[in-house]
Amino acid sequence: MTWTQKQFTLQPKSRGSYLITDQVVQALPEIRNYKVGLLNLFIQHTSCALSLNENFDTDVREDMSDALDRIAPEEGPKGEALYRHDAEGLDDMPAHIKSALVGASVTIPIKDGKLATGTWQGIWYLEFRASKHSRRVMATIQGEKS
Repeated sequence: MTWTQKQFTLQPKSRGSYLITDQVVQALPEIRNYKVGLLNLFIQHTSCALSLNENFDTDVREDMSDALDRIAPEEGPKGEALYRHDAEGLDDMPAHIKSALVGASVTIPIKDGKLATGTWQGIWYLEFRASKHSRRVMATIQGEKS
């Protein structure tokens, strides 16, 4: 059993859902060295998230962002404040709520040097803040090398 761990940074993005599978594979060429294993990705921030979801239709990512905005809006229907925590802006507390709902990590099997995702699965980075942020991801691979 071998372990590999490294950190990489995602490109700064504003609010939205982004497919980052290719960026993850590019940042982690070590995946190719594993016959069998697990890749855990953990985003080191509390106002964004990672998910494993649809990798083909961009409408799904846009619909997901819209749905999460309905679940945790920035303001009430008449423009009223909904949250006490707003030190970093109106989108701060809704971002924390969305992050808690979606989650900060994903774990993906590795088989024969490749991520063993399903046909229509990809790794998503969900940014919940309006302004662009750089986000750090800690990647941990555990498994048997080829």
